[in-house]
Amino acid sequence: MGPRPQPGTPPPPPRPRPAGTRWRSICAAVVLALPASLISAAPAGAEVSHPRQQWLRESTAGLFLHWGMLTAPRHLNCQEWERDVTAGGWSADYWVDEARKLGASYIVLATFHSRLGYARPWPSKIPGSCATERDLLGELVKAGKAKDVRIILYMTDDPQWHNELGTETLDSPAYSAYKGERVDLTTRAGFGMYSYDLFFEVMENYPDLAGFWIDNDNEYWERNRLYEQIREKRPSWLLSNNNEDTPIMDTVSNEQKTGMTPSYDYPQAAWTPMPRLVEADYKLPTTGSWWYDGGDHPVDFRLSTGRYVTNAGSSMKSLMAETPMVNGRFPPDQERFNAFMSQWVPPIRSSLQGTEGGGYMYGGMQPGFWNDGAHGVVTVERGAKTQYVHVVTRPRTDMVRLRDNGYKVTSVSDLRTGERMRFTQSGGHLTILGIRTWDAYDTVFKVQTAGQPYFYDQSALKASASSAREGHPAGDLVDGGFQTYWDGDRRLPVSVTLDLGKRRKATYLAVDQREWSPTYARESFGRPEDSARIKDYRVYVSAHGRSWGQPVRTGALRSARGVQFIDIGEQHARYIKLEVLTTWSGPQAPTFHRELKIDEIRVAYGHPNSLLPPLPLEAESLGNDRDGMARLHLCRSCSGAFEVTGLGGGTRNALTYRDVTVAEAGNHRLQIDHTSAAATSLSVSANGAPAVDVPIAGDNAEVPASTAISVPLRAGANTVTLFSKAGKGPGIDRIAVGPLPPESYVPRTTMTVEPAGMQWAGSGQQSIKVSATLRLDDDDMIDKVRMAPVPLQGWSVQGDAVTATTMRLGQTLEASWTLTSPPGQDVGSVDIPIKASFETLGRPSEVTRQLRVRPRPADRVFMREAEDSRNRLGSSGITNCSPCSGGQKVRNIGGGPDAYVEFEDVTVDTAGTYTLFIDYTVNGDRSFFVSVNGGTPVEAAVSGIGNSTPQTTSIPVTLRQGTNTIKLYNHQTSAPDLDRLSLAK
Repeated sequence: MGPRPQPGTPPPPPRPRPAGTRWRSICAAVVLALPASLISAAPAGAEVSHPRQQWLRESTAGLFLHWGMLTAPRHLNCQEWERDVTAGGWSADYWVDEARKLGASYIVLATFHSRLGYARPWPSKIPGSCATERDLLGELVKAGKAKDVRIILYMTDDPQWHNELGTETLDSPAYSAYKGERVDLTTRAGFGMYSYDLFFEVMENYPDLAGFWIDNDNEYWERNRLYEQIREKRPSWLLSNNNEDTPIMDTVSNEQKTGMTPSYDYPQAAWTPMPRLVEADYKLPTTGSWWYDGGDHPVDFRLSTGRYVTNAGSSMKSLMAETPMVNGRFPPDQERFNAFMSQWVPPIRSSLQGTEGGGYMYGGMQPGFWNDGAHGVVTVERGAKTQYVHVVTRPRTDMVRLRDNGYKVTSVSDLRTGERMRFTQSGGHLTILGIRTWDAYDTVFKVQTAGQPYFYDQSALKASASSAREGHPAGDLVDGGFQTYWDGDRRLPVSVTLDLGKRRKATYLAVDQREWSPTYARESFGRPEDSARIKDYRVYVSAHGRSWGQPVRTGALRSARGVQFIDIGEQHARYIKLEVLTTWSGPQAPTFHRELKIDEIRVAYGHPNSLLPPLPLEAESLGNDRDGMARLHLCRSCSGAFEVTGLGGGTRNALTYRDVTVAEAGNHRLQIDHTSAAATSLSVSANGAPAVDVPIAGDNAEVPASTAISVPLRAGANTVTLFSKAGKGPGIDRIAVGPLPPESYVPRTTMTVEPAGMQWAGSGQQSIKVSATLRLDDDDMIDKVRMAPVPLQGWSVQGDAVTATTMRLGQTLEASWTLTSPPGQDVGSVDIPIKASFETLGRPSEVTRQLRVRPRPADRVFMREAEDSRNRLGSSGITNCSPCSGGQKVRNIGGGPDAYVEFEDVTVDTAGTYTLFIDYTVNGDRSFFVSVNGGTPVEAAVSGIGNSTPQTTSIPVTLRQGTNTIKLYNHQTSAPDLDRLSLAK
């Protein structure tokens, strides 16, 4: 290795780095995840797995501490802050002990933070920002080493908050004198040089530190090979990067993800596949800042424990942020949570530490949504012989039922109590029965297994595909490894064909999709994200691979993490073709749209079964009455391996359950698991009441599907009779009865309205064409669906409401209308609701989006928001901005040719020169480049402080009559954030 630069000396010439910093763009070059004993030191720049990471891989959690000179009460003088820290009794041991209560193996100390005064809690010889005389960092490292808690130091790349309070916190003259040259620390380049020197000072003085947690990148660091030099000087230290997957880093940290259902399931928003080390970085106080702002903000125990468990269930590390006060102590609510965790975690520690997430590359049963409202995750010991089922949201009944992923279960016990649990296996499910004791936050069952006996060996399979991206062939689907994957090359529909080698039995496919996208549409730091997973699909089988006939299964897969299953009944074929028709991501997230990636597809030919005890309310139970032609029928994918068929033609052919017992009278949720090859209907009568007719979707006569309705039942025993008025009714696998979901429950939907964003209307009567799409994202069916605008007084609507009798997972409802404002007057400020109403289990619900219309100022001939859906954003993204027009703006413009905002259909009545007004926010000095109709760009240079105050600049532009295109970009460096554009003559 060449000589290493020391603080105060010029850096060596830069060495070229691989093009691109995103993991997904160079993942073919990374080191595969192998046991640590088999990995030698890999080249810097490609270290997904390395022995130095082992301690973190075995960890569950870390403690993130934001603390510094601007911790409340804020200090604007470094010496006064240090005096109050010491006088208040600050203790390194206190922090280490509190971390251990949380089960944290490491502490990330964030004092050199842009919003905390760039404080350095160590004696520094490098002037430039606050530095203490007392070696607080050294004391913390020493205390952590004594109690096996590692310390990682936070470093920021961002100088923009240097004078947030009106007092300069960065001392450019002092650092310039130290360097012997003029350096402005308030610029990214100058701050990069200063912080670069600090990295080396810390590495030299604190060899027992565990690494650096780096809040994004600085161009100066990258240009001068900072990370490579850290690797050379401190090869055992870890590097973590926030919100970006930089290949040389050991860890990717995902900051404060929200918006998922349930709210605690943090991994739904993650976008980095295993075996990459991933942190979930979140606040424990549910309100307030990342640092102590003077308030004792509450800690939501339910949310925080749920995050802790679900992160472990996805092999993610919970980096929990607490807010120490000036004296280092935590506010009382945080201390109470830490004390609670010190008692709550130990009984289930074996299921959280030293385990991996189940349902992914390490094996294990399927996590996610289970029966009767239950939700949870699975953790596994290496080899997956021992698995832990974590029920984070308990079901509304006394049992838990989840897909077993082909594992033969030998025993189940409650991990906390040691109680042996009754269980049954059939139809691909494990059901744990008779659960009487539920933990308030996580009921954990220890499940012993004896392998997956009904899967074909991957080495016996071959795969081909209708398309594949170079470097990711179809063969990667069956190579037994999760580090390689097939990529569909942005083609939809696309198909993959599995060759079993000879004609064999097949019952289902286990599909492991690449976990590189969130499970739902969201915006993260101004960039649109969405799920790249399979939505609509068809499955065909063939004896020779030339003709395929009709599909044996058609349906939609849920957008969810972990292994997903496609049941196909009992098929006998050599070839199986999975045709993917659509994926969940929409075009608003171009990074994920049509980007299908699959790690592995496995083929099963049967299910593990247990003889006793049977699952309650099986159709074949001896206590049921079967009238007329109703009879037992073998169904290997059904629960208990049997169903009742022969329903049809009315009440003479019926199945009656005689002992459906509930504790309380009232309406209950009745779930019917049924099979049918074609669409039909089922009639349900409870206690002899008039029957309710239920539509049944047809797909495969050997694969159970579920339909749920609300039925009134009395306390105690009830009878439930099932029959069909159709010529041929469905087969009945089983029923399940439980309480209705809470009144607040609404199945998850996605509703979009276009145009989106504030609409600026000119003078006089106006007509606006609006379209809407409703998509069902949940397993529960919705009924009596209706979608239409709600016209305001004086407005007219051209176009009818669109309706659907029922909607199932992944189905959409679409319509367009023309809305016309009152005649003879200008448009006022109005919000027009677009409403979708529907029923779930007999309960009404609705989803509403607003079309926001405002009058355009009289001196403007055109005005449009940057976030308007008619614009093209490239890789830029929309983010909230409360002071901005319309409450949003577009950020992440510039830095490359793909990050821009393009306004199409900018219409003017006459050709000529116009004034283009650009509303923006910015921190520092930045520029837009503006191109009209593809012409020579004009630079619009602007300056500002804080990036949260909208400002306006203007330039002249020449437009042609009719429609024009205006594009704002900056190919070289970051541009300001854009609020809106307007034109004046």
